[in-house]
Amino acid sequence: MFLRGHFAVTRLTEAASLSARTASRVWRKLETELPTGSFKVRGALWALASQLKRGKLAEVVASSTGNHGAAVAWAGKLLGVKARIFLPRECNPVKRGRIAALGAEIIESGGLDLASAFALANEYAQRPGIYFLNDATDENVPAGPGTIGLEILEQAPAVSAIFVPMGDTALIRGIAAAVKAASHVRIVGVQAERAPSYYLSWKARQAIGTETCNTIADGLATRTPEAANVRDICELVDEVVLVSEEEMLRAIGILLMDEHVLAEPAGAASTAALLKAAANSNFGENVVLVVSGANISKEVLTRAVATL
Repeated sequence: MFLRGHFAVTRLTEAASLSARTASRVWRKLETELPTGSFKVRGALWALASQLKRGKLAEVVASSTGNHGAAVAWAGKLLGVKARIFLPRECNPVKRGRIAALGAEIIESGGLDLASAFALANEYAQRPGIYFLNDATDENVPAGPGTIGLEILEQAPAVSAIFVPMGDTALIRGIAAAVKAASHVRIVGVQAERAPSYYLSWKARQAIGTETCNTIADGLATRTPEAANVRDICELVDEVVLVSEEEMLRAIGILLMDEHVLAEPAGAASTAALLKAAANSNFGENVVLVVSGANISKEVLTRAVATL
C-alpha cells in the first residue's frame, strides 16, 4: 500500500505477436511505466523509507550502472534526502541523464564495470549519517519488486510462468518469493551470455564470479555474485536461460515494431529468452514477461532496429 501511494500499478497487457510465435498466451508486465522508466524505484523507495524510520540521514549513496542510481535519486528527492550516485566510466548516457535531471551528485569511477563504482561508494559510505543503498545486499530492496509478483497474480490469476531479467537478483528474488508463497508458478530467470555469473552460480549451487561482464544489457552486468543471493535463487528459481547480444537486439526490435513497447536490452531479455526457449519447453498457457526497463541508448536502439 505504501508504494501505491506514490505510483500506480503497472499494466499487464497481452503481446499478440509473441503469442502468435509461441504455444502460450503471452503477457507483458510494463515496469517501463514507472518513474525513471524502470522497476528499480519500487525497491529504492521502500528501502530508503524503511531506513528513514530508524533516524535522520545526511545522504543516501548508491553504486549503479544507471537504473538503480536513478531510482535512488528519485526516492531521495521525494523523501528529502541528498543523493550521491557512483557510476562506472562510459555508462549509459540516457540513464546518466536521468540521474542528473533528478539533482543527484554523480561520481564516475575509473572502471568500466560496477566493481570500481561499488568500491568508491562503499568507502564513501563509511562516514557518519551516510546510507549505502546497495540493491544487491539491502534486506529491504526485494520487497519492492515483490509487489510486481503480487500485481501479476491479481492481474493474471491463471499465470503459469514468469520470465524475469536477472542482474543483481533483487528483482527475481522479490518476485519469486512473493509468487511462490501463493502459487506454483514457474519462475524463469534470464541472464546475458556475456554476464553469466548468477547462471553459473545457480547451476553450481555456489557463488561463481566471472572476469568480465561486457554486455549491451548493462542492467544485467554483474560479475561478482553474493553468496546469500545465490542461495535464494537456487531455492526460488526453476530455470535460467542465457541470451546472446543478438537475441536481445532482435527482441528489442520485435517489442518496438510489433508491440509498440520500448525496452532496453535488460528489459527485452525476458522476450529474448521466451523466443529462444519456447521451441524446446512448455511454459503453460499463460506466460508473463517482465519488461523491466526502457532506458535504452540511441546507439543500441539503432542496432536493434537494423536487425529487423
